[in-house]
This record gives sequence, structure tokens and C-alpha cells, in this order.
Amino acid sequence: MALRRIRAARIDFSGLRRELDLPTAFPEAAEREAETAAKDLHGDREDRTALEFVTIDPPTSKDLDQALLLHKEDSGYRVYYAIADVAAFTSAAPAIEAESWQRGQTVYLPDGKVPLHPAVLSEGAASLLPDQDRPAVVWTIDLDEHGGTTGVDVRRATVRSRAKLNYEQVQRDADAGTPHPSVALLPEIGQLLVRKGLERGAVNLPMPEQEIEPDGDGWRLAIRGPVPVEEFNAQISLLTGMAAAQIMLKHGIGLLRTMPPPAEEAVRRLRLAAQALHIDWPAEKSPGEVIAGLDPMEPRAAALIDQAAEMMRGAGYTPFDGQVPEQPLHGAVAAPYAHVTAPLRRLADRYVTEVCLALHNATTVPQWAREALPRLPEVMSRTDRVANAAERGAVDLVEAVLLQHRIGEEFDAAVLDVDKNRADIALDEPPVRARCEGERLPLGERIRVKLTEADPTRRKVLFRTVRLES
Repeated sequence: MALRRIRAARIDFSGLRRELDLPTAFPEAAEREAETAAKDLHGDREDRTALEFVTIDPPTSKDLDQALLLHKEDSGYRVYYAIADVAAFTSAAPAIEAESWQRGQTVYLPDGKVPLHPAVLSEGAASLLPDQDRPAVVWTIDLDEHGGTTGVDVRRATVRSRAKLNYEQVQRDADAGTPHPSVALLPEIGQLLVRKGLERGAVNLPMPEQEIEPDGDGWRLAIRGPVPVEEFNAQISLLTGMAAAQIMLKHGIGLLRTMPPPAEEAVRRLRLAAQALHIDWPAEKSPGEVIAGLDPMEPRAAALIDQAAEMMRGAGYTPFDGQVPEQPLHGAVAAPYAHVTAPLRRLADRYVTEVCLALHNATTVPQWAREALPRLPEVMSRTDRVANAAERGAVDLVEAVLLQHRIGEEFDAAVLDVDKNRADIALDEPPVRARCEGERLPLGERIRVKLTEADPTRRKVLFRTVRLES
């Protein structure tokens, strides 16, 4: 993992919260319902507390949706994936239900998240915290030796996580040969699933992320490259989402996360970009296979990954009831796929889970879940826009505060995207991504730029190219 950081002063994010009209608290009725639901024993359900699940999340996370356990079998592997059973707490809670439809999903900001559910549930009774018996929906997925799915089971159960792990810790343990036994097989299974995805034509974009971290009375802005176990863990979630999609398509009812496959013209343009960036692209390799071989912290590779994001457009939610969609695929996954593994943080997952439980166990889909399906795409699209605006707005604000006293200074940067005389650039130091205007904007190359604007009020940072002596 490559990591670059720089520290910024204390920053007030309240203006961004007001601009996005983010709620400040839950209605009293919803809080009362949550307190009551948190004390409920949730009836009879299968006891799976003997399974030694663990969670893998960022160190500060408390809203833990997923717990994992991996076994080696004679003919392949068995994946146990426990998902927080949110409906167990909300099915008789109309105030929580109404508020969660307004919120749609959890919105994350550096000074605290705006959760989908009251904290007594999302960070307490419904969260798969360690050493606590919790209601969950357990997916059991059998794989052959090549990572192909051979069997799927999904049912309600009580589970008990043994440990709260984080990505860096799991990666260090894997590298040292001392993994936690519950996830010792994660690299092995993860690599098989990655390979299966590339064979299907999947495209993963491992772009380094800008993250804002608390640092005493201020904040750190970091560029963080993903560690391998993050991708392997994501593959387990993708595996489950594909299993959910197949259950729903088989029975003709559900909600898919869809995206058109990349158009031939978009792939052609990406090949041209790779040629301009001097990145080798053998004729027999797919876009996903080429991107998988790149180092995202290298400027030319980062530029191609940024270009590849342009061909992955049109993501949405597609409901169906009776007739399956004409286009059921998610282009980046290269298979039908559904959001089902994050119900504490994403509204749609709760309903997809209920549909899959009913279909797999040959019971009637609850009417409340069936009626929700056609209404979910608008809610999820609307709140996706809010969540994305919050994430980008927070980073823009930190960057502007960080640079406001450095106008006129020059920096080294890499060009990630070009549109005539404007470009998206990534500074070498500090770890800032911003717009740049001017001449000499060669895609994927390093250039010299001067800071011309850094306005925290408008959250705007702008650079211009520096004319070098010939």
C-alpha cells in the first residue's frame, strides 16, 4: 500500500451539511422505535453462533454489515457470509421506515456520518460487533476449485463475530504468514474470484482514493492505494451479489444493480489512450486484464484508469416483477448483480435480502418488499448524488483550506484527464487532485503547474501550467 499524507487545520463542515440539506437528527418517534427494537430477541432462528465469523472494516467503523468465514472443502471452498438482518429491527417500526426512505443511504463526512438508521441500531444492536449474538442473514456459497459457484443457501440465523479486523491488519498478517484462521483463505479464494471475473470480462478500477482523517484538532488528507485484501474482500461481496441476482432472475422478481457493458467505441478510445500513454495492450487482452496489471500509484497507469472510468457509465437500479430485464448485466461485473450486502448503510439491500430469502426458501415475497421494488431506483439515485456530492465536497474543502496560503507557488503534477485546454491533475505533493488550465497538457505525463486559486468558500482549487524555458 502506498500512502501520502498532509495535514490541514481545523475545518468546519457544517456549511456543506446545510448545502446538501443533510438531516441533523432522527425524529423522536424513530429513536423510540429503535430503542424498543434493540431490546427485541427477534424470535426463533437457526443458531449459527458456532461459526467463527470475523468482520473486516476500517478501524473506526462501528456499522458492521458483513462477517466472513472461509472453509476449505474436499472439492473446493465454502464461503459463509453473514449480513446484518436489518429487517428484523425495522419491520414493525413505521417511523424508522419513513425516515430511512428519506435518507436512502448513510452519508459519510469527516466530522461524522449521517446514518441511514439510528445509532442504537446501526452501531449497536443490528451491527455485527464482536462477541455479541446478532440476528443475521447467512449466505452459504460453495465454490469449486476454480472459484465457480456450485451451490447457494440463504437463511436467517443468529451469529456471533469473533473479531473486528481491519484491512491493513489482515494484509500484514497475510504477508507474514500468520492470518486469522477465519480468513486465512481470503487471498487464495480472492485471487480465484478475480481471475473468474477477468475471464468474464469484468473491469475493476483500483484508483487511489483521497481520504480525510482526523488528526488532533485538524485533519489529514491522504492518498491511499488499495491493499490486495481489500479487493479480495470486495470479491466476496460481489460473489454474494451475483448469487442474489441469479435467485431473483430465476423467479422473475427483484432489483438489480445494472450498467450497460462498455461500448465498442469506448473500448477503442481506451486502447488509443493506452497507446498514447505507452502502455502495452496485447490484442488478446480485455480492458479488465490490462488494468489489473497496472500500478495505480504510477501516473501513466492512473491516467489510463481514470480514462477507463469514462467508459463505465449508466449505472442504475432495475426493478422487475414478472418479466426479467432485457439488459440485466452490470458492465463492470460482467454478470447480473444486486446490492445485498450493506443493509445498515444502503436502503435497497434490505428489500433485496427479503426477496432472496423468500424465493430461495419457497415462501411468498412479503408484500411490503414487493411494493418497494419499483420505488427504490429513484430514492437510491437521488441519495447516491447526495453521498457523492458530500464526499467530493469534503475533499474539495480540505484541499482549498490546505492551499489557500500557497497561491503563486509551483508544484509537480501528473495529468490524469484532458479536455482541450483543461485537465484533471494529481499533485505529487501535497496529495491533491484539481483542475488545471493552460497549454502543454500531455495525458499521463508530469508537468509543472502554478496555483492560481484556492477558495474555501467556493471549495475551488485551480492551477495553470507553467511555461518552461526552451
